[in-house]
Order: sequence, then structure tokens, then C-alpha cells
Amino acid sequence: MRTGIRWLLQALFLLLILAAGGTFIPRPLIAPVKASPAVPTHRVLLLSGPIHTDIAIPLDAETRAAFSFLDDPDFPLGHPNAEWLVVGWGGRAFYLETPTWAELKPLPVLRALTIDRSVLHVDLAGHIAEPQPDVTAFVIGDDELARLRQFIADSLVRNAGEIAPIPDAGYGEIDRFFEAKGYFNALFGCNTWTAAALRSAGLRTGLWNPLPQSLRLSVGVYN
Repeated sequence: MRTGIRWLLQALFLLLILAAGGTFIPRPLIAPVKASPAVPTHRVLLLSGPIHTDIAIPLDAETRAAFSFLDDPDFPLGHPNAEWLVVGWGGRAFYLETPTWAELKPLPVLRALTIDRSVLHVDLAGHIAEPQPDVTAFVIGDDELARLRQFIADSLVRNAGEIAPIPDAGYGEIDRFFEAKGYFNALFGCNTWTAAALRSAGLRTGLWNPLPQSLRLSVGVYN
């Protein structure tokens, strides 16, 4: 019994050390030299929850054109009140079957702790108030925003060039789920995907950010 408790405490201590290192060791290790002198003009938002993060990118003309394949009457990219495209990546079972904590079930939790297929969740948002604790804003340039759009688009599974929507899946009237590339687990999950997306836009994150708190801290330190 004591041996088991000792091993558990050692494992927890190791995870804490790894999480601390993952937060305070930057990735990339050396800040990239900006090749373009262009003044950053686009705001992107990191939206943080207790265990999950999303990215919101501005719904300008270029974003609407880049994601025109999403546009339909049930997902109106051109809606005059839509200001942001909100995107998150996560485990299929947990994401689809747990819209609220009250609906938490054992099987999706087990899949999240082991390995699961992944999905991409997209939503439209109007005005997002700032400042607020769960919203972190960054200002990036044209090229960086283009790379971020491409990273998101490249995360989608395509069959014969067509994206793969998940029928009747969503939390509200207009949000949608799509099959995504990669596999989800608790150590390399939604927040590590968010970190990779931010790095594609030229931002620095921690080396390993499995939690929203560590990701938010690391991007605040290094950007």
C-alpha cells in the first residue's frame, strides 16, 4: 500500500516538473527574427476555459474567403453580426458527448485519458468583450494570420477534397463539428493543438502546454 502511494506521489511530482518545464521552456527556444517590417494589424484571441482553449480569428474578407467551404445557411459566414470565427480541436467522444459538465459520462472521460479520434469545432461569435480574464489578445501581421488560417484548414479531414462534417453534432444553432486529423489524449490534447496553432502564427508558447493555465501563462511571458 505504502509502495503504491509512493509511486503515485512520485508520478505526480514528475508531472508537475514536466508541466513547469513545459510552461517556462519556450518553443521555439530562440525568438524568430521577423523577416517583414510590416506593422501587425490583426487581432487574434485565445479563449480559455477550465480545461479547454479555443482560438478566435477575425471574420474579415480574407477569412471568409479562406473558409468559404464552411459557408451554408446553417453556418452563415457572411452574417453581418459575426465578427469572429472560433475554432477548437479535441477528442471526439468527450467533445461531442459533454456539452456541459452536468452531462459528464465515464466512457468519454476514459477515451480522453487514453486515446481517441479527434474533431474540429467551429462556431461564429459576435462582439467579444475585452479585457476579461479568459480572453488573451495578440496582434499579428497578414502573413502570420494567413499561416494560422492554413493551419486550421489543414487540421480538417478531407475525403476526395471534401471536408467531413459530423451530422447532427453541435452545442447550439450554428456551431458545427468536423472530423479532424490526429489523435487525442490527455497529455497531447486540445491545448497542445492550440499552442501549435499559435506557433504557426509566429507566436511563442511553452514547450508543452497540456492545460489552459500553462498555455496562457507561457504565451503571456514570451509574446
